[in-house]
Amino acid sequence: MLFARYLSYLALGNSFPGLATSRLSCSKEVFSGYLSSSSHPNARVLQAYHIAEGDTFEVPASDIAYPQSPTNLPELCVVQINVSSNPESAFSFGIFLPVQWNDRFLAVGNGGFAGGINWVDMAVGTRYGFASMSTDTGHNSTSTDGSWAYYSPEKVTDWGYRAMHGSVVLAKELIEAFYGQKLKYNYYSGCSTGGRQGLRSVELYPDDFDGVIAGSPAWWTSHLQPWTVKAGTYNALPLSQIPESMFTVIGDEIIKQCDPQDGLVDRIVSAPQQCALNLEALLCRKESQTDCLSPQQLNTLRRIYSDYVDVNQTFVFPHLLPGSESQWDVLINNGTANPLGTHYVEYFLGLGKQWTQEQFDYSIVQLADQLDPGNATAKDFDISPFQKKGGKLLMYHGMSDGLIPTDSSLYYYNQITNVLMSRGIDLDGFYRFFYVPGMQ
Repeated sequence: MLFARYLSYLALGNSFPGLATSRLSCSKEVFSGYLSSSSHPNARVLQAYHIAEGDTFEVPASDIAYPQSPTNLPELCVVQINVSSNPESAFSFGIFLPVQWNDRFLAVGNGGFAGGINWVDMAVGTRYGFASMSTDTGHNSTSTDGSWAYYSPEKVTDWGYRAMHGSVVLAKELIEAFYGQKLKYNYYSGCSTGGRQGLRSVELYPDDFDGVIAGSPAWWTSHLQPWTVKAGTYNALPLSQIPESMFTVIGDEIIKQCDPQDGLVDRIVSAPQQCALNLEALLCRKESQTDCLSPQQLNTLRRIYSDYVDVNQTFVFPHLLPGSESQWDVLINNGTANPLGTHYVEYFLGLGKQWTQEQFDYSIVQLADQLDPGNATAKDFDISPFQKKGGKLLMYHGMSDGLIPTDSSLYYYNQITNVLMSRGIDLDGFYRFFYVPGMQ
């Protein structure tokens, strides 16, 4: 598990100092008293109590995005805080405060449109000694439900960036008050939307974290979500529709053509961008053949493997890489609309439930660029303040990702490169990007 491996490295250099001496006792009354005496009138304590070593934290039933209860926990204090960010919105966050603390803070991210505290990922960090935190981003929903955003701009702003920053600032203050000492290092780890949250923190609030791990970041919200709708149209026409049963056949052919080029036949495509695809190998040679494609279906396949380019040859978004076929049932499928795209148009852009995937055109991309709901897109490419304060950014993306095209991360990296290298800033000293072959 990459997440756990990264945490083991982050925890190096500081063995557990034994039992931490807390300055605040683990109770709702004590934390409430601290908040009332420290100028936080908009914050209130929802729960605070002790968990014994080996016990389970029971996730509240309202947390529908992350219902799994973390088990076999180290001895810790669990705290949950609610903060009014605006008269029309509020967010909550949870903290795990381990008795055996490594003097470090770890925030973890969310996924999709999900609102909810990610307690189970918090627990991973806490087992390595981190005081860990997760925010609900201001609402409760599953990762594919964006209906909460409809005509709720303040909630969308919380989801976009505000809830994460507000949670981090107050969580760090409470951690230092609880242990009675300053944090040594502050870290962040998240994937997908969580990756976007990490990049947005680097851009907007460079002092929030010393180190950020951003996995498969869904950073270009205003283009990724419209592309998701567009991808759903590729396989929607009956005469050119590729049956979902053929996705495995296509994937096997891609592995046959592209796997050996790295010198190791292991059913992992390590350099899909360099593979010279011969898609005609999938064409039907006789009428009785079934595990093959018609010329019309082959054109559909070419569209899937092509960048989304629209009016006046405007580049909108990169394509899915060869090797991603095992996840095509999610977005490509049989042309059925995926809410990760349509809910963004309906509820974030405000076009309502009457809007359908069949109405999609380039005007949706233009509207998304104009509105960028919640200021969510991580498009502030001058991250030199983060570099100057000594921050470190590690970004990775799976090469078999069938939800967020892998090269969208390369596009982000290149934008940062263009801005910072012109100023003589060496990226390798603080920002590294890695492809991960075979990872979805």
